[in-house]
Amino acid sequence: MNNRFALFTSPLLIALALTSAHVMAHGDDDAPAKPNCPKGQVYDTRSQKCVRQTSSLVPDEDRTNYAYQLAKDGRYEEALALLDTLKNPNTAKALNYRGYATRKLGRTDEGIGYYLQSVQLDPHYAQVREYLGEAYVIKGRLDLAQEQLQQIKSICGNTRCEEYQDLAEAINDSSKT
Repeated sequence: MNNRFALFTSPLLIALALTSAHVMAHGDDDAPAKPNCPKGQVYDTRSQKCVRQTSSLVPDEDRTNYAYQLAKDGRYEEALALLDTLKNPNTAKALNYRGYATRKLGRTDEGIGYYLQSVQLDPHYAQVREYLGEAYVIKGRLDLAQEQLQQIKSICGNTRCEEYQDLAEAINDSSKT
């Protein structure tokens, strides 16, 4: 009896553990994790595989989300190149991710410009407020970073959301130096 139970539960527990680890490894995005495609390719959610980033079949949303994944993986130039292929590059999300990649490349002022464009399109987008605040911290403008922190608090309705916590930590860390 115990052996049959073990045979049944072991694969189930392994599958559960793998699923949990897979979800946790990809952090704050609600979207399912995407594979790490080779340079010049993008993950297409419809076909569920990597395809050439020049393919007209890949929708802007997939390109935008994959560009962010590239940027989070430190592949900033590739992220920017992929964002350059968008049919509509002027969305709050695309501009935010463009700002993120340029800021991470050390072009903070340029990144701030993209963040501000994103804020104009969607003033209630907490993530862009966080990244804009972090850029202000880099520039030494803690007053402006604090303004973004208050905007995030208003958007989230509390101080427990990830964007608020991350920016508060960046502000706090900069005050220590």
